[in-house]
Amino acid sequence: MNYILFDESIVRNNLLPLTFTRPVADIRIGILTIREKWEKYLKVKTSTLTETYLSRKYPIIKENNNILINGSVCPNEEIINIIKKLKPNQTVVSRDVIIALHITAEELDNISEATNEGIEEINVKNIPLKVNQLWDIFSKNEAAILEDFILLTNNKKSQELSSSNKVLGQENIFVEKGAEIECAVLNGSTGPIFIGKNAEIMEGSVIRGPFALCDHAQVKMAAKIYGPTTIGPYCRVGGEVNNSVFFGFSNKAHDGFLGHSVIGEWCNLGADTNTSNLKNTYDSVRLWSYSKQTFVATNLQFCGLIMGDHSMSGINTMFNTGTVVGVNANIFGSGFQRNFIPSFSWGGTSGHSNYNLNKAMEVAELVYKRRNRVFDETEKELLSNVYHLTLNNKWF
Repeated sequence: MNYILFDESIVRNNLLPLTFTRPVADIRIGILTIREKWEKYLKVKTSTLTETYLSRKYPIIKENNNILINGSVCPNEEIINIIKKLKPNQTVVSRDVIIALHITAEELDNISEATNEGIEEINVKNIPLKVNQLWDIFSKNEAAILEDFILLTNNKKSQELSSSNKVLGQENIFVEKGAEIECAVLNGSTGPIFIGKNAEIMEGSVIRGPFALCDHAQVKMAAKIYGPTTIGPYCRVGGEVNNSVFFGFSNKAHDGFLGHSVIGEWCNLGADTNTSNLKNTYDSVRLWSYSKQTFVATNLQFCGLIMGDHSMSGINTMFNTGTVVGVNANIFGSGFQRNFIPSFSWGGTSGHSNYNLNKAMEVAELVYKRRNRVFDETEKELLSNVYHLTLNNKWF
């Protein structure tokens, strides 16, 4: 069977700016991205039905028989068992949310004209973990880490920890091959701790689970990390971090606080960048919504920074409670920044100008090169498309 992960339009818009540069299924929550979870369960590669400008990097593969899967839904055993038995004209639904449907290539080509006529619905009472809003990524991260930890460690043996470490709840700690951990404090009694392949935790670091350090990622010396936190592959993170998710290839290498936040790929937080995650008034936090073009209630007391791919902050940057930063913004200057900074902004508290696209491309190419990656024509085209979306709409 051919499996295709699709973007649910409303959710995709709710998850901007993170979904400017990726399909919904490539959001990281827990240890894995949503796509990686599905591929682990199904034991196959998936493709994507997404925005046209994203389809060069994330192409769709069509076959005679396909199963479309909602890319904002995380899988579990119950859903997998149902999906594997899906027949033509059957749809899996939970509380009016389409989770999956069996569809032919011809129907897929005319999906915009599709109707519910002749469709048999299979209802699931308990919807699996689902990402609907930006703040779900950190607020549901604990549940996602717990599920991924079981999935990734089942019937596997952990690498032994060095005696130089102080360890609590060792039965909840799993270390992949090639990981290096010395002179650290790991507390697995508060939740599982997963350390990926060739990852490193440097001396003096103190970590409370639930926590995930993905492949080739690095925790810098004397870092303080509270769970539930995920540090994606190839990230370098130091200072103090609480309940946050780094997607991958991003840096917060120095001191400074980050709490209840989501950092996209290829971002860099300068030394002593700090994020407020709680208002002085203890009110619930409002966050910029691209889809509604206004600030919306999160109904959360704690909410920090949401940062799109390729964005950076200079040293001593201060982000206010509930700040959204778009794609490829370069932010610097003293004082608290605005709590919504559009994509391709250059500047800070004294004002912003447009970040020149050619300069942005040059920087991205250098950043990729530092991680032995190539900023190729596909990446350039994607970033260019986001730039022109921003240019045509000042709120983007």
